[in-house]
Amino acid sequence: MTSLSRSPVVQAEMLIRRPVREVFDAFVDPAVTTKFWFTKSSGILQEGRRIRWEWEMYGVFDDIFVHAIEANKRIRIESSDGTEVEWTFESRAESETFVTITNSGFTGNDDAVVSQAIDSMGGYTMVLCGLKALLEHGISLNLVADKAPDAHVNR
Repeated sequence: MTSLSRSPVVQAEMLIRRPVREVFDAFVDPAVTTKFWFTKSSGILQEGRRIRWEWEMYGVFDDIFVHAIEANKRIRIESSDGTEVEWTFESRAESETFVTITNSGFTGNDDAVVSQAIDSMGGYTMVLCGLKALLEHGISLNLVADKAPDAHVNR
């Protein structure tokens, strides 16, 4: 068995057919984000601020620190596990935005790092699919809640 030569960096990407301002705001404003990702937030994302995101159906949360916010261009956070996540927003046309989510900084033994990277890729791809359905079609798919219904704390 070989060991990893470097820690994986995960990227999930998606074209969202909405203006960049609207797509960016969907990640900054929990009034929108709670419709496709987490269920509760302690506030909007602002640079230098600590925010708690909750997934109430699973009884879990993450305390994140917002390192950078560049309106309509970039968001960079650090999760409580030390991983970093960066969103970049590229306006492709008046009503098209290409979103890239990059997650890095996985720790542990090789098996744990690979497992975290795979989970991250699937999770962020699902988040982008949920965002696309919401912003382009006005549909809330409940992807995050339906991913593991047997894990809900109040079944």
